[in-house]
Amino acid sequence: MACSADDERFMRAAFALGRRHLGATAPNPAVGALIVRDGVAVGRGATAPGGRPHAETQALAQAGGLARGATLYVTLEPCAHHGKTPPCAEAIVAAGIARVVGGPTDPDDRVAGEGYGLLRRAGIEVAPDVLPEEGRRAHRGHILRVTEGRPMVTLKIAQTADGFAAGDAHDPRLAITGPAANLRTHVLRAQHDAIMVGIGTALGDDPLMTVRLPGCDRKPLRVVLDARLDLPPRSRLAVGAREFPTLVFCGAGADPARRAALEELGVELVDCQLAQGRIDLDAALRALGARGLTRVFSEGGPRVGAELIARGLADETILFTAPKPLGRKGVEALPAWARDLLADSGLHRVVEQGLLGADRFIHYERI
Repeated sequence: MACSADDERFMRAAFALGRRHLGATAPNPAVGALIVRDGVAVGRGATAPGGRPHAETQALAQAGGLARGATLYVTLEPCAHHGKTPPCAEAIVAAGIARVVGGPTDPDDRVAGEGYGLLRRAGIEVAPDVLPEEGRRAHRGHILRVTEGRPMVTLKIAQTADGFAAGDAHDPRLAITGPAANLRTHVLRAQHDAIMVGIGTALGDDPLMTVRLPGCDRKPLRVVLDARLDLPPRSRLAVGAREFPTLVFCGAGADPARRAALEELGVELVDCQLAQGRIDLDAALRALGARGLTRVFSEGGPRVGAELIARGLADETILFTAPKPLGRKGVEALPAWARDLLADSGLHRVVEQGLLGADRFIHYERI
């Protein structure tokens, strides 16, 4: 079925609806749905926080009788299996929708083309995988969790104009980016299920790793990669663990006394496979995927960032560059070889770049 310029416009509006709840719907994907009749939107929906109700059922409920004969724009193939709720595909048929313009086929074995198939068998016109790049980007976390058993990873790196992420060993914490870039960081945190750092960043910065946006109550899981359990019980991460869920991946041989001290504060400890004495990133990400997480925001440090890039685990990389240089010895934000990998057009593409206040940013996507 051919799609028009209006179809693409309404699909982009559906993608915008789905983005509203990114980071809040795991283990379900953040789907957007829009019902249009005679060029007018009569129903809107986005997967609710917690994953239910689904976007399609919300849009159908809002449209009511106006859904009959209308077109549904939905950013992922509607579900076709009976779970905690009946299949969305059946609800679409029952509502009398005449045409469905959709996103990617859902790779979940319980759907995998059956949602679109059910609609076609009911006589509904179906146009799947419209705007395919936007569709795969919108649902990359869900797709990766289903196909590879891991969440998607967004890597964020902040650097001075001369390429440093921090000062020398005994320097105070370096404030690199300005208010606009910092605000974008908090928005990105809110759009992910978890925020992840290595123990070096946890020790060096003593971060809060929380979303601090007016009117936003998102609490992504805070994840620390800490093979030896070096995280101090008096750190802000440990002290705030009962209010903000905190998980530390550690080696099975970590000190029992350190375990007890952190667990007493409400920190969840998960034994993880090690690689050369450090947490194995593949194993950690698979463990997060098994918990239902679909989107992870990695904020450091440089060693973790370089390893994510090297192993093809950084699905998106956002590099913030401040206008001022450090002007002295410091910690490199990325080694030259990792920068070369990001610049390799066969491995990554630039999807967006520009200014946030005085800071420059480049947003890369793994191909």
